[in-house]
Amino acid sequence: MSDWRDDRIKAAQNGTNPMVMAEMAGGYAVMGDTQFLPGYSVLLPKRFVTSLNELSLPERVAFLRDMSLLGDAVQAATGAARINYDILGNTDAFLHAHVFPRYATEAPERLAKPVWLYSPDHWFADQYAYTVAKDGALRQRITAYLQKVN
Repeated sequence: MSDWRDDRIKAAQNGTNPMVMAEMAGGYAVMGDTQFLPGYSVLLPKRFVTSLNELSLPERVAFLRDMSLLGDAVQAATGAARINYDILGNTDAFLHAHVFPRYATEAPERLAKPVWLYSPDHWFADQYAYTVAKDGALRQRITAYLQKVN
């Protein structure tokens, strides 16, 4: 039996991805697996593609609009100082947009650099893994915002 993480987009489509907060016009807003920056979220596309360029122009517009709305939701729910957006696809070879809240409480040398430069301890430590008990209320605030604007 495969894990939902094996195909996050298909799992979102069939309702088995537990991280989905909202289905939007251009994709699925999901909580990030790690929450060392509380509110970290990801936008998955409505269909499997490897890059933004594979989407039709209307699909791109919807995806990028939804990415920015997800950023609005994260910022409203967290009070983050700013939101960083990142579309890479270098490790996971499917289109997805990272939405990172950045906080004034982060060390200045960290804030000036991409979140990818945080140590692996931040990305893989159990203490930062998403859990309903720790992160559920924040997830509900992000979801509520998305439901209002969607």
